[in-house]
Amino acid sequence: MQEFFDWFRWLYDSTGINLTIFYDGFDRSRFVNGFFTTLKLAFSCVVLSVVIGVIGAWLQGSRLNFTRKIVYWYIQFFRNTPPLVQLYFFYFGVGHLITGPGGVPLVTNIQWAIFALSLYAGAFNVEIFRSGIEAVPTATIEAAESLGFSRLRAYALIVLPLAFRISLPALNNNLVNLVKTTSISYAIAVPEMLYVSNQIWSDSVNVPEMMNVLLICYVSLVGILVWLMHKWENAMRVPGMGHA
Repeated sequence: MQEFFDWFRWLYDSTGINLTIFYDGFDRSRFVNGFFTTLKLAFSCVVLSVVIGVIGAWLQGSRLNFTRKIVYWYIQFFRNTPPLVQLYFFYFGVGHLITGPGGVPLVTNIQWAIFALSLYAGAFNVEIFRSGIEAVPTATIEAAESLGFSRLRAYALIVLPLAFRISLPALNNNLVNLVKTTSISYAIAVPEMLYVSNQIWSDSVNVPEMMNVLLICYVSLVGILVWLMHKWENAMRVPGMGHA
């Protein structure tokens, strides 16, 4: 393995292509940590945003007008304001109010990033699942009710699984966008890939090299997510239900 790393040192000496994340142990360590922080952010936000979407879509069908209004204004707020502004609002605005003894923040910057980005993507997911639910035949829901299913039980066991299949293509697009959007957590000093790359190119003056590394890493992450989502979509396909 050391020979592999030494080759990048030779590459730098011979051509000036300075990929310190390979031949410099310190840079390699902090970039790997940044990469795994990005994975942690992406995974957490994807899971939480889907949960928010599922719950929000169910609440949209509530018999209580107050509940529907809350979901409506939540969607309007998070869909119509920039995610970076939302991130600043929670981290600097709300975070300033949530402190312990001595003014020590009780919520870390990583936790705020996960919270803010999940709410942002969750607002889109609510609408995605709502459209999927509306595409489920009314006769199917009426059949469940005639069998004595409660509204929650019918939603969880019948409506949601069918709506999920229909919603997968749109959900795929939103989750891909979410993975890319995690890079804005750089703005509140979350040590993800963009943040540590900025540190590396500031120290080593290798901006072009690190920009290309970032591009390759994000294309790879998004490509893996798209591949997994397409595999999942094909596995859940029901002939005549949401597909040509």
